[in-house]
Amino acid sequence: MRDVPIHTDYITLGQLLKFVDLAQSGGHIKAMLADTKITVDGERDNRRGRKLYPGMIVVIDGAGTYRITEDHD
Repeated sequence: MRDVPIHTDYITLGQLLKFVDLAQSGGHIKAMLADTKITVDGERDNRRGRKLYPGMIVVIDGAGTYRITEDHD
């Protein structure tokens, strides 16, 4: 499991995909969300704007598991 520290209240699923270098553009994000099984806290989700808060777990099929954390710096 990889921790993803954020400085804001939340990050969107689309932003997460870019942050962890799984997508390079909006079009790539859209295609990935359509073709890849992604679960957020155990429930399947493919909404680019899905808000992810600290403590949430995102599993991306073929890419791994990510935990959203607060960055206290």
